[in-house]
Amino acid sequence: MQLTPSQLAQFNNDGFIILHSFVDTEYCDAILNVAKEHLEELIEPIETELGYGSRSKLYRTNVIDYNSKTEEKHVVVRRLRQVYDRDSLFKAWMEEKKIRPLLEQILNDKVVLTTAHHNSIMTKMPYISSDTGWHQDRRYWSYSNDNLVSVWLALDDETDENGVLEFIPGSHKMDFKVEQFDEKEYFSNTYEPNKKTIATKVSKNLTKGDVVIFHSLLLHRANKNSTDKAKMSFVYTVKGEETKANKGTRSAEFPEISLEVIK
Repeated sequence: MQLTPSQLAQFNNDGFIILHSFVDTEYCDAILNVAKEHLEELIEPIETELGYGSRSKLYRTNVIDYNSKTEEKHVVVRRLRQVYDRDSLFKAWMEEKKIRPLLEQILNDKVVLTTAHHNSIMTKMPYISSDTGWHQDRRYWSYSNDNLVSVWLALDDETDENGVLEFIPGSHKMDFKVEQFDEKEYFSNTYEPNKKTIATKVSKNLTKGDVVIFHSLLLHRANKNSTDKAKMSFVYTVKGEETKANKGTRSAEFPEISLEVIK
């Protein structure tokens, strides 16, 4: 399976593409069942809502120990981290051959999994989860160039009510100034010059098994979950082989997995 020329052009122009019904719902349910077990047991490393909004840019850029350091039993989990090594089912999805030719097209390079970033199952718990501000994933990553994309799998339906992703099409190609971001490098929605850009946002509901591929510089956000059911999604990041992690940074502190080219 490959992207058509028009699909590839659309990705290059918008910075994202949605692959509808790409994964069987049974496979999604199998991943969900394992993820729920890890959530129930609070199996580290996890990220919780506790202190999430107050963490500094320095922390987000340099932290290497992904354990939550919590002994609380009633924390609100924001994500399961380092899922590649948690379960063979998670690893299998991240190494899935069906999607690899598409990623090779987008990256125009051999595909390499980076376990330093994303490599997570994201959770938005009912009512008590927080929203996520406009941001570029690349802001805390350290690589020789920006040839990185993320793969987002909807493990259940995603809507405005439970925190579906919103994107600003074409923002991965925009030149921004420092003052357009706050001290944590979120794209400010109160800074007047940003409002015209934010007005171009798009939000597209996802159904279980849909996959979104999006560029590391694409501005995106999500609402909090206002429903009575947890929303869970699987996200991992890949880069081109020629894109190198900068030595001495968090990006270089975790293994990379080079995936064979699909012929």
